[in-house]
Amino acid sequence: MLYTEMNKEQLAGEKSALDKKYEEFKNKGLKLTMARGIPAPEQLDLSMEMLNTPLTDTMSESGNDCRSYGVLDGIPEAKKLFAEILDVQPENIIVGGNSSLQLMYDTISRAMLLGVLGSEKPWCKYDKVKFLCPAPGYDRHFGICESLGIEMITVPYKEDGPDMDEVERLVASDETIKGIWCVPMYSNPTGISYSDEVVRRFANLKPAAKDFRIFWDNAYCVHHLSDDGQAHLLNIIDECRKAGNPDMVFEFTSTSKISFPGSGVAVICASKDNIEFIKKQMGKQTIGFDKLNQLRHVRFFKNRKGIEEQMRRHADIIRPKFEAVLRTLETELKPLGIATWTDPRGGYFISFNGMDGTAKRIVALAKEAGVTMTNAGATYPYGNDPHDSNIRIAPTYPSIDELQTAMDLFCVCVRFASVEKLLEK
Repeated sequence: MLYTEMNKEQLAGEKSALDKKYEEFKNKGLKLTMARGIPAPEQLDLSMEMLNTPLTDTMSESGNDCRSYGVLDGIPEAKKLFAEILDVQPENIIVGGNSSLQLMYDTISRAMLLGVLGSEKPWCKYDKVKFLCPAPGYDRHFGICESLGIEMITVPYKEDGPDMDEVERLVASDETIKGIWCVPMYSNPTGISYSDEVVRRFANLKPAAKDFRIFWDNAYCVHHLSDDGQAHLLNIIDECRKAGNPDMVFEFTSTSKISFPGSGVAVICASKDNIEFIKKQMGKQTIGFDKLNQLRHVRFFKNRKGIEEQMRRHADIIRPKFEAVLRTLETELKPLGIATWTDPRGGYFISFNGMDGTAKRIVALAKEAGVTMTNAGATYPYGNDPHDSNIRIAPTYPSIDELQTAMDLFCVCVRFASVEKLLEK
């Protein structure tokens, strides 16, 4: 029966029953977490052979000794590997350290201090700098803006990506808007992949700011949950070039959830002119990144086919976890009409929407009973979800048994908070 069809007495009876179930969970002494999208230990084991193979030959194919200084933009074989993954030319790639987040932070920091290609002045010289932030989105993107004093403007999502009418209107009317955050494939947390139309509209933006940049965080470009129904994403580098805006996009990806999150390899991809401009700035920041790690990754994966085979093994581990979450939500909550959720074909998250005004209460109840979730509101700029309804579910790290226990508790918390909210009315 739908909760909204229950009368006050029925809701009170439901609350009493949920009280007992909730106390039973509290008495179990649980200590489980679904706070972040962390690969499970079994996933990390898939890459251990990379560390077990000694690098007796440390020379790159260009003749550089990877143990030494130099090669600012990455060894050629690493650039070729990522060029295959992103379907670009090696000249469009800079291979960085272990974290795409660090590359993004550094890219915006340099823009603030020094400007980007085409800037009249560094961004910090403007009275205001603003970024568009499609939401629900990635909390660490928002954290970068907040830490650097960049004002964030929330843009809503549609089924095929951000609301492009709003994006086009805003960037064309305000020259203080210098960028937009995008996770275009299996978005964090919604799992949405941008349609061809959305990508083309991004490429054809006419921003008032000549130094506007699209920050295209393509973190999940190979993170499919199965071979069937894989999402397709149009190549933003190509589309920007075709539209006459080759310099408008910075694309990022990494092996963080392919090999080791703490010891992977990250890249920035952009137009050739952007790359040359960035290298001049970056040359004052570092002599070069960890080339031994780049070499280790290339020799382990070899090519895109090797990456794809690795990702099938990852999918075999995490797909049952996504299925368990979705099955539990379908069984426990769908008949009650109190929540909706996404059914992603890839990525690391499921986006859950409860009744308005319940997300913080749900997360607090779960934490009190021993299950830590991502903070309610984290998927919105400044941690401010205007509906207090969205929760990011991260199924990958717990074991199946732990995940099932956590989801059983989560559903009790959702029901409890929903009944409370309805009784208030």
